Parts: sequence; C-alpha cells; structure tokens
Amino acid sequence: MDTQFLVSLSVIMASFAIYIGIAIYNKARATSDFYVAGRGVPAVFNGMAIGADWMSAASFIGMAGTIMLLGYDGLAYIMGWTGGYLLLTFLLAPQLRKYGRYTVPEFIGDRYESHWARFIAALCTIIISFTYSIGQLSGSGVVIGRLFEIDAKFGTMIGVVLIAFYAAFGGMKGITWTQVAQYIILITAYLIPVIFMSLQLTGNPMPWISYGEIIGKMGELDRELGISEYFAPFTNDTKWQFIALMFTLMAGTAGLPHVIVRFYTVSSMKAARWSGAWALLFIGLLYLSAPAYAAFSRFILMTNVAGSKITELPEWTQPWIDTGRLQLADENGDGILQWNELIISNDIVVMATPEIANLGVFVIGLVAAGAMAAALSTAGGLMIAISSSFAHDIYYRVWKPEATEQTRLKVARWSIATATLLAGVIALNPPGAITQIVAWAFALATGTFFPALVLGVWWKRSNTKGVIAGLLVGLITTLSYIFAAKYGGFTILGIIDTGAGVFGAAAAFLTNIIVSLATDEPSQKIQEEVIDLRYPEQMVYKDGEVWLVDDHKKTSH
Repeated sequence: MDTQFLVSLSVIMASFAIYIGIAIYNKARATSDFYVAGRGVPAVFNGMAIGADWMSAASFIGMAGTIMLLGYDGLAYIMGWTGGYLLLTFLLAPQLRKYGRYTVPEFIGDRYESHWARFIAALCTIIISFTYSIGQLSGSGVVIGRLFEIDAKFGTMIGVVLIAFYAAFGGMKGITWTQVAQYIILITAYLIPVIFMSLQLTGNPMPWISYGEIIGKMGELDRELGISEYFAPFTNDTKWQFIALMFTLMAGTAGLPHVIVRFYTVSSMKAARWSGAWALLFIGLLYLSAPAYAAFSRFILMTNVAGSKITELPEWTQPWIDTGRLQLADENGDGILQWNELIISNDIVVMATPEIANLGVFVIGLVAAGAMAAALSTAGGLMIAISSSFAHDIYYRVWKPEATEQTRLKVARWSIATATLLAGVIALNPPGAITQIVAWAFALATGTFFPALVLGVWWKRSNTKGVIAGLLVGLITTLSYIFAAKYGGFTILGIIDTGAGVFGAAAAFLTNIIVSLATDEPSQKIQEEVIDLRYPEQMVYKDGEVWLVDDHKKTSH
C-alpha cells in the first residue's frame, strides 16, 4: 500500500467513525426526533446542517468540473442554486414552519384537506428524492472508487451500506448533528486546495481575488489553441437554456422536500428565517470558491498536462484512467497529448485537482473525506424525506392511522434501507453526469412543489382539485420534457432536459389557478389559516382581524 492510500483511508475512516458515533449518540427514540429532530435545533447549527444537506456531491464534486468544462455557461448552476435560497427563506420557509407539520406532503394534505393531495405529494417527494439520491450515490462511488483504485460501481455499493446504516439509525436528529460535522469537514476540504492553488499560481492566498488574473491568462491560452474562450457566454447552450436552467434550479431549491424539512427542525418562524440566513453564509463559502477552483484546475491542465508526451504523463493520470473517468487519446498520432485529446469527466475535477496541483497526500485524503461528507450528508437527508413520505404520510396518515409509534419508526427505518438499496442499484450505471441527474430532481421539484407551495401559502383561493391537478400536470409535463429532450432530441428554444422545470412550473401554475377558479372555493377555516401564515407567530388572523396571541387585544383589521 502506498502512502497516499493509507493517509486517504485514515482520514475517511476517521470521518466515518465520527458520523456513526454521532448517529448512535443521537439515536431517534420518538417520531418527532426521527422526522424533525424534536424541533429544538439552534438556528446557527441548523444553517450549518442545511449547508451540508444542500452542498451535495453535485456541488462539491460536480459543480467546479461543470464550470471548468462549460465556462460562463456553467454559472447558471451557481446563480440558480444560490438564488433559490433567497426564495425559500423569504417566500416559504417561515410560513411552512408556522403551520407546524412534519413534512411537505403533510402540509399539502392538511392545507387542502385531502388525503389524495397528501398521497400524490408523497409520491412526488419519493420520485424527486429518489432521483436526487442516485446522483449522490454515484458521487460516493467516484470517491471510494478512486481511493481503492477500483471500479466506481463497487464504491457506490460501499456508500449504500454506510448511508443506510446511519440514516436509518439516527433519523433526522442523528442526521442533523452528523451534517454539522460533515459541513465542517467538507468546507475545510474544499477551501484548502483552492487557497493553495491560488498561492501556487499567483502568490496570493485569496482565490476570490486572484481568480481574475488567471482568467486573463486563460483567455490568451484559448486564443493560442484556437478553442472557444472560457468566459465567452452561450457557447455551449443557448441563452434560453441558460435562463431556463437558472430558473429551474432556483425554483427547485424552494421546492425540494428534503431541504424544506430542515426548517421544521427549529422552534419558531424567527429561527427558520435565521437558519436561512446562516445557510446562505455557509453555502456562499463554497459557491464563491467554485469558479476559482474551476479556473485554476483548467489553467494547470492546459499548462502542465496538455502538450506533454503521452509516455511522460504525470503519475496521477493512471489511477483515474482505471476508474473510467479519464480518457486520453492520441488522435493525430504525434505522441503529444493535445488539449482536445484530453477527455476528463466533470465529476472528477475536484477530486483530481490536489493530485494535479501536487498538494500532498494529506490534502488528497482531506478532499476525499470532504467529497464523501458532501455525498453522504445530502443522501441522508434525501432518505429521511423518502422515509417520512412513505412511513408518515402514506402508511400512518392514510393507510394505518392506528399504528403505534414503535411500528411507525420500524416502517420508517426499513423504507430507508429499501430506498437506499434501490437507488444504489440504479447509481451503478447512472443515466447521466452527477450535475445532470441532480438538475432533473430540481426540475421535478420546480414543476410540482414550487407551484403547489407558493399558491398554497399565498393564494387562499387555491383548492383541493386545483392542487391535485397542478401536481399531476406539472409532474407529467416535466417528466415528458426530460425524456423527450434527452432521448428524443426534442427542444423548445434550445432548452434541453436540465431546463425542463420551466415548462412544468408554467403548466402547474396555470392548471392550479384555472381548476381552482372553476371549482368551489376552500372552506372559510382554511382561507383564514392561509392568511394567518403571513403574520408573525405572536399574531393570529381571526374573523377578518389580526389578534395578539398573548392578550388577544385587537391590533388592526
């Protein structure tokens, strides 16, 4: 065994031990612990857990690679994912927390007084979370496969076993505190390499400042090589695809069930808002660093790898070739590796960069541990979302309302194990790159939950028939466009499968509004509950007037 392997393995195993220890210490013993961590998580730690839950394998592993390969066009991912948290924090999270339910399907079921609405929302949650989890398990396979220099498929199954154990054991309570630890590990692992690369290339340890200098040099290299300039807009996709993708990721963020449920774990609306603010800070540390990471990696590859003799390539290339994520082809037979002969998967850029930049074995191990933390933290949250939708919203609220708490916990744990295994099987041969698969999940959330939640919170006239029709039409429209664009080559205005959410959302909003207006309005009780969501928790809306909770003195009409 070489030193790099031993160091990487030691760092990862130490992090695994921390996660499992936290899960055991914070074992869920009641359904409130399992689903919402007892609603007692402080805002700053919840923001950190949201950051870990959010910064998935797509963010940690795939985003910098996507930007490296797409250049300007890849910025849609950063702007969409970051902007989505503003929508969620100000438009939905505090109001959903005030309603006081465990899950998004439970909110929809109670808000619209319909078990059918609850059931359809639960199915949408399972579909969205399952799709998203495929990308995370595929990411864990990339990391573990590189560590052991084995096929990524074997690495995926190792990740399946680990996620199934600590998610099923600890529930939301265990996952929350595990995610706090995972955030600290992943952000440390992400920032150290980019800071050192900045120091190596420019002598400045601040990558957010030195980034501009490298971009200027890359423009010169692009012109010398006769390739599309890295910072030229819309060279890979159309302007409409850029806008559609950005909207899909933004609205999808505000509609993702496993992210929304994190805001249920705090004690109040105020704490939910502060959780969102802290989350933006913690997420921003990574997202502001991703463009610099991408530029530095591309610059090193263009100057240190491209132009080298095929027989004299750096040692780091062979292990990645073994994983199937790096391909080299001397197409013109001159024995020199040209830039266009280097085929590198965007899923390995972050993982390979410490080796490419020769940052040392400890940094390589730390990045591997950070990537695993990113994949595992999000996968754990997704499995809880799937479990709660099945065990709580379908099994308990619809099928077996007389089920005991212990039975419900048992069903929840078994559903996690089953869902993890099924997602892992599909992740063995994923249908796309990590960021692409994740974008599909966001498109589905955009086409289903975003319209249902926005109208459910802000439009009292939205009714049961409207939301059911909207959810079904949005789901069918989004899925149809994804399949038609990916497998049939069908596009509208150049919008491909990753931007499908814009069509699903438009169809769902229109359907919900039209059907609601054409049918009976909700009960007066429901309409008052909807208006009440807009006021702080110290106030309630009753009989057309706003009342203070503490003394019930009328304050305004």
